Amino acid sequence: MEPPPPPRQHQLRILETVQLHPPLADGRVQAGSFPLSGLDTDHNVLDVTFRTLRFFPPHPPSLDPFDVLPRAFAAALDMFVPLAGRLGDGGRVVRTAADTVPLVLAASDLSVADLDTDSPCSALVGCLAPGDGDGVMGSPALALQATRFACGGVALGMRVAHALCDGAGATKFLSAAARFARGVQEPAVAPVWERQARLGPRRPPRVVKPFDRVLALDAAAARHGPYGATGDAQAQITRECFHVSDARVETLRAGVAGEAGLKLPTFEFLAAFIWRARVKAKGTSPDEVVKMVYSMNISKLLAPPLPDGYWGNVCVPVYVALTAGELVGQPLAETAAMIKKSKQEVDDEYVRSYIDLRELRHGGEGVVTAGRGVSAFTDWRRLGHSEVDFGWGAPDAVLPLSWRLLGSTEPCFFLPYGAGDERRRLGFKVLAAVPPQALPCFREEMQELSSQRHCFHSKQKL
Repeated sequence: MEPPPPPRQHQLRILETVQLHPPLADGRVQAGSFPLSGLDTDHNVLDVTFRTLRFFPPHPPSLDPFDVLPRAFAAALDMFVPLAGRLGDGGRVVRTAADTVPLVLAASDLSVADLDTDSPCSALVGCLAPGDGDGVMGSPALALQATRFACGGVALGMRVAHALCDGAGATKFLSAAARFARGVQEPAVAPVWERQARLGPRRPPRVVKPFDRVLALDAAAARHGPYGATGDAQAQITRECFHVSDARVETLRAGVAGEAGLKLPTFEFLAAFIWRARVKAKGTSPDEVVKMVYSMNISKLLAPPLPDGYWGNVCVPVYVALTAGELVGQPLAETAAMIKKSKQEVDDEYVRSYIDLRELRHGGEGVVTAGRGVSAFTDWRRLGHSEVDFGWGAPDAVLPLSWRLLGSTEPCFFLPYGAGDERRRLGFKVLAAVPPQALPCFREEMQELSSQRHCFHSKQKL
């Protein structure tokens, strides 16, 4: 499936669309039906396609990316067969002999340096990955696009049905393809499906953990999904990249931790700071209950833990709720302490209760959702991006293009700089979605996280 055509001045040419399928020496097609887990079928991810973009350094003349990438992805699909299928009814992935994965090959006369690789709002950047298509059901679970630039740099765009994997699972697939591209004949860890056996609902399902303060049945969500009607929410937000100083964050974090009298990891501090900054910038009524949600990896919290090769959704949403007045008025240390406490409460029973709650409420009563205006947070700094090396270097930049995450249309990503980016020594990126009218005030709040000695500025790019 090809992305929408960019404006002519962007000089993006679609050369070919290769249809990939797992190579089988005996001629048989790996067809079948693959059941999804209770986390995969959460409506926060079930109806969502997730688009990402990776920029790679220039390839050497001895390597042709348009020769290497199709063979590498076809080989990886032989081990990740469900990615070559489509979402079907009943919480399953269906794979038939006719199903393939489209890989668009494109070229541009521009250089990667001409693009703003920090901006998901750039018209050209958005055309470097497959579009969302006509919806998840019936569309290929996976679509890819490789674009070669005049400088030799390569952009790899990916669209995947979120029900099949999250960021960590997608990275496992890309890492396996990268190993094949480098001549390694197998992935570092064999992929494991086992979705229902590992993360299916209990029989009978039972909810032990209390979710009633943050989750409720929503009739509108039952009609339109947790993100509302297509396009409505997207038109009400804007996304901007903020360059954050490690040194400044550490100074502020240490001060807040000392005030709270507890050990405070960086994530808890940042989430508390940005959540409060967003609510202040939006001018939310003091009596309104505001919520934040973050994704927590539960692979090693389960009993037994998930195997290393498991590549399904391995994160649960964790919520914190306050009135806007409480959030803005109380010391930042108290909010950070609440987030830390919420993380400590996540265990095997939390995961099982969350899955069982979804199972109990999917029987026609509606969809369980946290409601509108939820601030979502996810940390991509340690997802193993450096392992995705097709033979000419790890990504110089990784960029999420989707805006629907964890039931929220206002996501915030913590992103690493690429290995070759000199800014890596000084900090990391925060990509945040906020309503346009709140952006000026939000920028002022975020300045406190930026270094004044080491300012991050870039020229205007496409």
